[in-house]
Amino acid sequence: MVIFSVSLAAPTPKLQDRTFSTPAVLTSSHEKRERQSLWYKQKDEGLQDANVLWHEETMKRRFLLFFSVSSVFFPTSSSAAKSKSKNPYDERRLLELNKRIQKENNAPEEFPSFIREGFEVKVVTSDNYVKRDSGLIYRDFEVGTGDCPKAGQQVTFHYIGYNESGRRIDSTYLQGSPAKIRMGTNGLVPGFEEGIQDMRPGGKRRIIIPPELGPPVGPSTFFSSKQFEVFDVELLGIKDCERRTIGFYSDVVCT
Repeated sequence: MVIFSVSLAAPTPKLQDRTFSTPAVLTSSHEKRERQSLWYKQKDEGLQDANVLWHEETMKRRFLLFFSVSSVFFPTSSSAAKSKSKNPYDERRLLELNKRIQKENNAPEEFPSFIREGFEVKVVTSDNYVKRDSGLIYRDFEVGTGDCPKAGQQVTFHYIGYNESGRRIDSTYLQGSPAKIRMGTNGLVPGFEEGIQDMRPGGKRRIIIPPELGPPVGPSTFFSSKQFEVFDVELLGIKDCERRTIGFYSDVVCT
């Protein structure tokens, strides 16, 4: 803008010739219009600069206001996250609450307790329970006799399923018939199959399945959230299975 305006205002030798007065008048009126145009442009630019400064000041005020308000309402948010410590009283209170809920749900004797704080869960059991490296926890009430089931064999068993609050969610006893399924066919929840693979016929075991070994979660499944599941299992029998083919028909027979 400055270079352009200076070049427009610079006189030329031909315009200084007095014999050509009309072009000089046109030049002077032209300069006047150019100066007026330049003045309006500078005025507009000044308004734009003022608007930019006002916008920057407004954003600064909003930032300072947000910073001051956040410091008032969250004065020690970062330090609290670093120095957060668990209160034993809160754990005892949660444990008592869990036991009271289990009692209302008629949970079985020596049922494990769960202390849930956000995504962290503590499982409280007696000394009779065993925890594996996978996270599975179990207790044998009766060991049973005979061989343990192998992959491909069919197992027949009764079970009762509970959630963390001790509420019964499923039972083959109430259905009137035991469950039958072949081992090693991905037909069972991973934690459930791991829990019965070393049982013997006649054995009774309580299995505590962590969420990572539990069933899938979602609207199309029976389970709506990732929780520990507890199963009381009674292994009734084990059968060998073989595939039978007759013509175009093929199936598996367990005897």
